Amino acid sequence: MAGDLVLAYDYPVLGAFWTVMWIFLWIIWLMLLFRVIIDIFRDSEMSGWAKTAWLLFVVIVPFLGVLVYVIARGNQMGKREIKHAQEQQAAVDTYIRETAGTSGTGSGADELAKLSELKARGDLSEEEFQRAKAKILH
Repeated sequence: MAGDLVLAYDYPVLGAFWTVMWIFLWIIWLMLLFRVIIDIFRDSEMSGWAKTAWLLFVVIVPFLGVLVYVIARGNQMGKREIKHAQEQQAAVDTYIRETAGTSGTGSGADELAKLSELKARGDLSEEEFQRAKAKILH
């Protein structure tokens, strides 16, 4: 019975450290692999055949493929990532402007109707209503 008992000290601290280190490195490796694959598809300057070749190289020989890709095309990866983030931010800003109705395409009559509704509910005082109305009309 005593021979089957596994105690915590049977797994040394250094062993736990190396296990955590390998898991951490494996996760980093997967992140880098997927970033390279995403970058291959994101690059609009590369032809379809070049994308296919890079993708096959990265999938068949992953470590060498990722290393060669980062050396050969790594300096542009960051620029493509920034461009993609800026495009997404512009799309979100456009969506917010359209949804909030502040794109400037609404007519003055619509804005006056909204103002009068706010005044009728008591959300605007008479002075605030007059200032907003003057702003719309001018």
